[in-house]
Amino acid sequence: MKEGKYVLRWMALLIAIPVGFAGAMVTLAFRHTLDFFNRLLFGRSDDITLAMHAWPWYCWPLIVGGGGVIAGIFLQYAVRLEKKQRINTDYLDVINARLDAVPTRTSLFRALSSIASISSGASIGKEGPMVQLAALCGSIMGRFLPAATLLKNCDVVAMAAAAGLASVYHAPLASAIFVAEVAFGISALQRLIPLVISAAVSVMTLWWLGYRSALYPLADVQFSVSVASVVTVVAIGCIGGLAGAGFITLAGYSKKQFSRITSLPCRLASGGIAVGLLAILSTDILGNGYDVIVNIFRGHYLFDGLLLVLVLKLLATCCSVGSSAVGGMFTPSLLIGALLGAMFTLLTEHLGLGGQPGWLYAAVGMGAVLAAISQAPLMAMLMVLEMTLNSSLLFPLMIATVLATMVTYRLQSAVTYPLITTHFSRAEAKFDFDNTAIAELIIPGAAILPGTPVSDALAISTLKRERYVYVINESGRFLGVVSIHEIAASVLSQKITSDSPVSAVMDNEFPYVCQGQSLREGWEAFEKVTLERLPVLSSDTERYFLGALTKTSLIRKAGAFI
Repeated sequence: MKEGKYVLRWMALLIAIPVGFAGAMVTLAFRHTLDFFNRLLFGRSDDITLAMHAWPWYCWPLIVGGGGVIAGIFLQYAVRLEKKQRINTDYLDVINARLDAVPTRTSLFRALSSIASISSGASIGKEGPMVQLAALCGSIMGRFLPAATLLKNCDVVAMAAAAGLASVYHAPLASAIFVAEVAFGISALQRLIPLVISAAVSVMTLWWLGYRSALYPLADVQFSVSVASVVTVVAIGCIGGLAGAGFITLAGYSKKQFSRITSLPCRLASGGIAVGLLAILSTDILGNGYDVIVNIFRGHYLFDGLLLVLVLKLLATCCSVGSSAVGGMFTPSLLIGALLGAMFTLLTEHLGLGGQPGWLYAAVGMGAVLAAISQAPLMAMLMVLEMTLNSSLLFPLMIATVLATMVTYRLQSAVTYPLITTHFSRAEAKFDFDNTAIAELIIPGAAILPGTPVSDALAISTLKRERYVYVINESGRFLGVVSIHEIAASVLSQKITSDSPVSAVMDNEFPYVCQGQSLREGWEAFEKVTLERLPVLSSDTERYFLGALTKTSLIRKAGAFI
């Protein structure tokens, strides 16, 4: 059987298995490390929203702020290394740029910074450093692969990243889709299959170790489709998109304000103190918010409580993100969406519109806000499905995630992952290339009448530095071209003289393009010839000469998405 020329190779699928196992073990080790520091600091290993109560409330700002100082010291060292060595640490940049490896030291120091932030209660997710460490593990494994595997290190990094994310959320398919959507900008089969295998092996590893249950088990309740529920889902999608755009904007503003503090330890300490002060109003804003989401599904909150936690969580997360705390945005996004969806549940019940059993609108809100913030709707939809094991959510999640993504995108908001902007720009550039008319790239071209002496044609060609001179009639219709090489050859062979008309050596079958054709069609026309320019006519029937299209102009346009 013919072996694939790309990532879709048997060797790639076999390598994905140990990479998936390693990714699961790395993330599990990170969890246990966090548990160790929680026991050390609070004497217990349960969720930070509960563990913080081991200390009196007036100590909370000092605890989160102190963690910020330690996190800042580690992060400052990592940033200095990155600037000195001019390297990109983030695994997404490594995958997208097809770099040789994930840097080891900077990844480890960023992980230590994240441990300090997360353990002390910063409003940030755990998945970021977990996936980064899994990617680092994959990169190390990739360095030892023989050249015969034909796998680049970044391909192994992508497998490991998918495995790490899958082990965090028990969502193998969504994790593979996320890496494909955000890192590659595509969901190509060749790249997706190894990621799926690696992610699946990671989740299976956790199953064998006893971590088998879904994160948010909601399989016992079914989403009821009705006119009122569909309208509510549409509203959740739109409001979720607005919330996502607002959060991204607020986080950007927060980063700008915190950037005034040049010292990273002081900056993270300031962010930590701010989160600690907000925690005095509600400790539910601490950490990634996993337990809070569980309590939402259990119906532990009233509308006022949901609104308070939503506002505080937004502010706390912006403080943590703005102060440069190393961590993930997934779980905070899920909590913001769950709070928003839960408010819709209570609102629809109050208005008599009929709510959903099991607070399913909260799950829809999770998907909507995650899609809005990540700009990866397919991933968000699949992740919520896999985390809840509730297939009845497919239809409402399809609506909510797409609407939320569109609302955030149309607001021209910044994005959480800079790579998404690159992919959007490439997609828009390709769309423009396929739909822009050749008329927009026309440049003037030298044109003469058929009775013009060939000596004049040679002079024009020399002046314009063009190999061909276009021939038109008195009304401006295109007749053909004359080549300076053909003129020279004909004069040397004495077939013509310098006073002969250009019509004697004119090529009336010369290829051309029309102004109404797309740039894509112009590209296809150049593929058939070895010319640097083609004449542009008004149409196939009128044939009025308008100018020329250059291969260089097309290459520049295509370079924006190639």
